[in-house]
Amino acid sequence: MEYDMLLLRFGEITLKGRNRSRFEQVIHNHVKALMHKFPRAQVIKEYGRIFIAINGEPLEPMIAAMKNVFGVTSMSPIKVVPSRLEDILQTGVDFIKELGPAPGTKFKVTARRIWKAFPHSSHEMNKLVSTPILNANPELKVDVHHPEVDLRVEIREQGTYLFCEVIPGAGGFPLGSNGKAMLLLSGGIDSPVAGWSALRRGLEIECVHFHSYPFTSKKAEQKVIDLAQVLARYSGFIKLHLVPFTEIQTKLAQTGQDNLIITMMRRAMLRIATKLAERNGALALVTGDSLGQVASQTLSSMNAIGRVTNLQILRPLVMTDKVDIIALAQQIGTYDLSILPYEDCCTLFVPKSPATNPNLRVLENVERSLTDLDEMIDKAVEDTETIFIRPGRTIKRRENTEDNVVQESWF
Repeated sequence: MEYDMLLLRFGEITLKGRNRSRFEQVIHNHVKALMHKFPRAQVIKEYGRIFIAINGEPLEPMIAAMKNVFGVTSMSPIKVVPSRLEDILQTGVDFIKELGPAPGTKFKVTARRIWKAFPHSSHEMNKLVSTPILNANPELKVDVHHPEVDLRVEIREQGTYLFCEVIPGAGGFPLGSNGKAMLLLSGGIDSPVAGWSALRRGLEIECVHFHSYPFTSKKAEQKVIDLAQVLARYSGFIKLHLVPFTEIQTKLAQTGQDNLIITMMRRAMLRIATKLAERNGALALVTGDSLGQVASQTLSSMNAIGRVTNLQILRPLVMTDKVDIIALAQQIGTYDLSILPYEDCCTLFVPKSPATNPNLRVLENVERSLTDLDEMIDKAVEDTETIFIRPGRTIKRRENTEDNVVQESWF
């Protein structure tokens, strides 16, 4: 079927009160940013909705792109006709004919007269539109309570819209409407899902990845870049900070505290991520922790690890089962990348019996004995390389000082 426009609907919960216009503008900007793939399409913003004039662009790829727009709860491809009764009735008949419902399909017309100068009320239009459709398709069965096909007719001054398909959108909050956080992105299954969950709740995220080259390969680094590329499909833009962690990891391994090394590593990571967050204006850290999944994700371990930062630590998956995390990873497109067999620094130096109930006092004493640890952490921050990622495009830049932070528009 040849459609003329794509209608995007917003979630009412996210658009209440004084923030409505700001949220709508964020969604509008996100939609426009994704329209570079469809140069002939035109984005039209109305109160509570966005319309995209298709103008001959392919519809299915456009729908796929719009499913990545957070804050959009649903969408519908629509036919547009002049707001004249004869045009509406004929298009309604043609619409259902082209749809080709099976005999016995439950059917309904839902008309809305938004343009009050139109001579027929919404109630009248329900009957006027359905009568010729039923005459042309006597095998249809009218059911106003549980229809399988609900032909919706919106009568506006500039034209009448006909549609029946309602496609679910991503939902959530508009992108970046709830502030910025730093995502600790490993090459595993959980952290990309946590990042997607953060984006869906309206957080702008920057990713922080710790690598231990040459102990970890460049393939492991590329895997993380590819994961960030997937997240960029949903955000339009991602900054990925690549932190050299080899020296710190080696230093911690030399303490002889094998059972505490994972806990100390993660404490060092949070300290570095906190400094990067402060440098880049982020107010929280996001991790892929799931309670009890591994030794460093027991309640005691997470408490000991989190003591090194004053920032909020957001754990979107903390109460989520692994099977559900895997299902979501498959849904958002990160799973196949996450299971590639390239080691990251978190899989190095793993002890046989990592502590599940680490003693905070012992941890702090061991760290204090490493007199150059603070300097090593500062050096890791200064040597961090930042990659700017848009879908299908990567630009490498290096950040060495606070004055060298590169500012780039989110859209």
